[in-house]
Order: sequence, then C-alpha cells, then structure tokens
Amino acid sequence: MSDFDAKSLCILGRQPALGLAELECLYGAEHVQPAHGAALLDVPAEDINFKRLGGTIKTTRILATLPTSNWRDVYNFLLEKVPAYVAPMEDGKFTLGVSVYGLKTTPNDINKLNLAIKKQIRPSGRAVRVVPNKDLALNSAQVLHNNLTKRGAWELILFENSSQTIVAQTLFVQDIEAYGARDQARPARDARVGMLPPKLAQIIINLAVGKLEQKTEIKDQRHRVRLLDPFCGTGVVLQEAMLMGYAVIGTDLEPRMVDYTRQNLQWLVSQQPSIDALADVEVADATTYQWPGFSCVASEVYLGRALASVPPPDKLREIQNDANTIIKKFLTNIAGQLKPGQRLCLALPAWRVAGKTTSLPLLENLGDLGYNYLDLEHAAKQDLLYFREDQVVARQLVILEKN
Repeated sequence: MSDFDAKSLCILGRQPALGLAELECLYGAEHVQPAHGAALLDVPAEDINFKRLGGTIKTTRILATLPTSNWRDVYNFLLEKVPAYVAPMEDGKFTLGVSVYGLKTTPNDINKLNLAIKKQIRPSGRAVRVVPNKDLALNSAQVLHNNLTKRGAWELILFENSSQTIVAQTLFVQDIEAYGARDQARPARDARVGMLPPKLAQIIINLAVGKLEQKTEIKDQRHRVRLLDPFCGTGVVLQEAMLMGYAVIGTDLEPRMVDYTRQNLQWLVSQQPSIDALADVEVADATTYQWPGFSCVASEVYLGRALASVPPPDKLREIQNDANTIIKKFLTNIAGQLKPGQRLCLALPAWRVAGKTTSLPLLENLGDLGYNYLDLEHAAKQDLLYFREDQVVARQLVILEKN
C-alpha cells in the first residue's frame, strides 16, 4: 500500500482492533490502513461520520507528512510553519494544543515547543494561549474543555509512522460527557444484567450495518435500514441505532427488560425531539419468535451468568454450555428468517481464565448452522474482544452472514 493516499488519521481506543473493524466495515478495507493504534484513511476527515463511531477517539485532517521522526526536525518544522498558518486567520485569540503519538520526546519538550511557537506568533499582535502537556497526548476531556476543535484553536497531532511523522489537525473528538449523559441519565437501568457501553453498541451496529446503506435503493434516508436486536435488554443498541436514524425492532424474553427499553426509548425521544426513527419493542423468546422484516441484526446476546471471579472448572463448563445452548437455538431459529448475505453482528460471551480466552463451542460449526463467519482484512477474529482487565466474561464480537 505504498501508494496509499492518506487524507485522515483516526486515533483509536484502548482496543484498537474494534476501531479498525468498525472503519473497515463502514468504509471498506481498501480505504483503511492500520498504523500503530490508529488508522489512516484515504477518505477526507470531513467526510467521516464521526458521531457514529464508537472505536475512534479523534478524527484528524492530515496536513503534512515529514520524512523523519526526529524530534528536533519536527520541532523546527512546526516552529517555521505554524506561525505562517496562523497569520491569515481571523483576528482574535489563538489557542494551541499539541499531542504526540510514538515520537521519542517528553511532555517538557512539547511544552517548550508550545512556548517557542507562542513567542514566534506574539509579534503579530495576536493573543496566544497554549495548553500545557502533562502527558505526551492531550486526552479527550482536555481537547473539549479547551475548545481545540473550534474556530481559532488547534490541536496538532504529531504521529510517528514508519520513521515518518504525520502532522494533523483534530477535527472531531469523542465526547465522553455526552456518552455518559445518555447512559447514566436513562430512567431504567439494571446493573444485574450488565450494562452495555454506548460506544460498544455503536461498534456492534456499525459491524452489522456495514455498507448496507449504499446497497439499498430505498429513497428515505432515515428508515432505509431496519435493525433488529433480539436480546434488547434495556435498549442500548436500539437507542444508538435510533440516534443513527435507523428504524428498530427489539425483543426480549423478560417483560421487565422490555418495559425498561420502552421507557428508555421514550426518554431518548423526549431529550432529542429530532429523532423520528420507528421503534417496535415486544416480549419474545429469541429461540422461537418470528420477527417481521428487518435489514440486519445487531445484539449483545445472552452472556451467561455474571461472574465476579473465576468459578470452579465444572461450574464454568456448566455456564458455558448453558450459554452455548441458548445462542445455538437462537441462531437456528433466525437462520430460516434470513436471506443469503444478510448480516449479523453479535456480542457473544467469552471467558478469560489464567490468560487464556475460551469462546463458545458453536463458533466451530457455524457453517452447519447456515452461516459464514466473516474475516476482516485489518482485524483478526480473535482480537475482536471487549473487556476490562478485571473481567472474567468478555464480549466477543462476531460478524456473520447467512450463506
């Protein structure tokens, strides 16, 4: 991919394989190139739908690529170029932040660079404020608090890539407070059944939808995808899908969960009246139910018993077998309702014990159930795991197509 024309750089989250998979499914493998915890795209940053991305922390516009990763060379380049870029900008205060990924330098060196740039700009009469670095990279909260994606401010990204340095400007940054607001403020939550993070729900949806929007000929942009979550729980996947403009169908075996979902979706619409996506939520057993027409399936399925610590081996096998049986019945049931090529992304349980991860046995015979287990070019199947280090039960994301 030496002729890859990178136009944007996405800084990925703590489990970058998930972010890579998401970008590949939405934009195509040929438009994405992995880069040390980040992704290069030949898509302009302005054309990336950042609000729907759960696995990308920052989306940036590439300004230049330097043929060196030596800090002194990068320092001298910026000292010369940044004041020249700032000069034609509208009058007013200019705020500068710098984040470094991969280059051999220190926060103190970055602060010296910031002050040197400030000194170079000062003779123009423009007021300049620099954001001090305690770490090599500014976090999302710092970028948002200092308005570094607004007019009159920059976050410059310096990213080492194969002995080169990419210089980029951040256009979008993940708003943790916004995620928290629509998660913590929901009226109906239940910690006992586990809480699916909205960011992970976005990733699951994006892996399920893929390029479905480009393939359909339905004119109505808002409702041309109808997404099904057969294990909807408290409705996090449905919520995020509605925010993307999709019509949704949700079912759950537990009436209490269906009631929670309805409350949460009503609350979401009350908070964001611009949402007019259709929602159909019912009590149903995913192992036997016949759903109305849907475009794709995105769901965190039954994860088995919640585990605060590793149980005895025989107990763990019992938990794994129970989950495998339920999910296998669901896949058998829905297989007859799918058209060839229709896609599912499911978060399945996987168990982390003594440094090893055990997946569901059914993944070994998906072909017999009527599915193709999709490979991605930039993210290996075994890396599509979402977990915290203290968790026994991880979520394994699998992308399936009806064969």
